[in-house]
Amino acid sequence: MRRDRAWFARVACAFVASIAGVANADAPPFDRPGIAFSTGTLPAGSFMWEQGAPDVETSPRSDDAETTYGVASRFRAALTDAVEVQLATSFLNSSRSHAAGKTATADGGGDASASLKAAWPSSSDRFTWATLATVTFANGANRFTNGSTAYDLGTTLGYRLTDSTSTAFFVDVGRLDGATNVQISPNLNITLTQTIGVFVEAGAVFADHGTRDVVAGGGFTWMVTPAVQLDASADFGLTSQSPKVAAGLGVSVYFK
Repeated sequence: MRRDRAWFARVACAFVASIAGVANADAPPFDRPGIAFSTGTLPAGSFMWEQGAPDVETSPRSDDAETTYGVASRFRAALTDAVEVQLATSFLNSSRSHAAGKTATADGGGDASASLKAAWPSSSDRFTWATLATVTFANGANRFTNGSTAYDLGTTLGYRLTDSTSTAFFVDVGRLDGATNVQISPNLNITLTQTIGVFVEAGAVFADHGTRDVVAGGGFTWMVTPAVQLDASADFGLTSQSPKVAAGLGVSVYFK
């Protein structure tokens, strides 16, 4: 087991080193990690890859425990300095559930999505905002799909409080199977050093029949190079309908 862990660590280090060698410019804000996306867009002609490694979620029910692992990938490409397209999916997913004394497992790909992100002009250097319109297609495996096409329109409003502290508020309206839900999330971001940042956040989803999920948590980011970011985050459920834990590790790379 120790040899397996050492091998994995060596492979991970080699992987990060290889992508660090390819990336070659200071990165604009990444959309990982956290509930909200950033208010920044990519410069024209550049692109970005954001990769979960992996993301994990546990169910809220102790009598029907389920843990789901996903390896989510997001590719961002700039059309102009203020507009970018995004393609996302989770190629590898795995779930393990336990109920009535029986254990079941499932594996498969997740739904794919296409998005258009726009950063809007602002009269203040401290205030930024952006909108993300997304269509998610129901092409994933049975255990990892919405079942029908989903539509989302989200906006993040950001405000820089000081040189090292900023706050943001995210709101998203989603439509699936004739039902509408609204997700909100405030956060606070603190830059500790030139390469390390931390954040705290909360989130809630309001569905047609009342509040569904309420979570709170946070995480940190580490700029390994000016163009490569590692992240870790975790949110914890505050209601009986919320996931117990939704956590993730990730790596994001900017290419110019």
